[in-house]
Amino acid sequence: MAPEEHAGAQAIRASAREDISKQLLSGSEDIVRSLIDNPHFNESNVCALLERKDLTGALLEDIANRKTWVASYRVRRALAAHPHTPRLVAVRLLRDLHLMDLLRISSLPSSSGELRRLAEERVLVQLPQLPMGQRLMLARRASARIAAGLILQGPEQVARVALDSAFLNESQLLKTLAKQSLPAQTVAAVARHAKWSKQVNVRLALLRHAHTTVECVAAFVPDLPRREIEDLLGLPSLPGSIRARLRGELARRERPSGKEKMHDSRRRDAKGNRNLGGNEIQSKAI
Repeated sequence: MAPEEHAGAQAIRASAREDISKQLLSGSEDIVRSLIDNPHFNESNVCALLERKDLTGALLEDIANRKTWVASYRVRRALAAHPHTPRLVAVRLLRDLHLMDLLRISSLPSSSGELRRLAEERVLVQLPQLPMGQRLMLARRASARIAAGLILQGPEQVARVALDSAFLNESQLLKTLAKQSLPAQTVAAVARHAKWSKQVNVRLALLRHAHTTVECVAAFVPDLPRREIEDLLGLPSLPGSIRARLRGELARRERPSGKEKMHDSRRRDAKGNRNLGGNEIQSKAI
């Protein structure tokens, strides 16, 4: 470091408390690094600094290694939520965060995809220990992945609320329906749901599930494309009762309907009349 740079860094470290808030806005990482060594730099200053999204991972790791600062929950929360915090540091910090802060990080647009996923995993791990009230709150407010986890974990009351979540998407629901451990009551709730029961892919997933009832099959099968029915029949794990229904549906489609029978009868009658008329003309000619 040049003598003038060293002198500048020393001056920043010795800055008065009232000057720190102005220096926090500096775009120079060297100035910021000198600033965090200032003995007047306190918890509030750290939190204000962590609101900046242009901080580097190296600087954030340096802050995370300072025991005096990370002893503060506010600092740990701000570090965990920062999009540039190194992965290992974020994982360590997320373990100590409260449920609502994990929920906030998992839904922040500024959070990286990996950070949101890590926060979701911390919430999912806690689901079995959460009381009913917190589960219902998550079912209404949490991300699609957490909503799907609640559908799987249950109980049915929570699953029904999660199915109504505005954040739940078809992809996450299909992953849940692929798990044969899903309770029968929850499978029935999906099959009765006003929105999800109308989705073709959801219907197919329900028909693959061991807990799907025959009544559900009877309601879904008539609207399924023939190709999808044939694909389902190719599954070796398909229950016998569902297989029988699917085969019956294919047989029904192969039989001519009442209208088709009437149309064929009229067509035959018309053809017979034309033949009769032709014979009469030939008789008169003779």
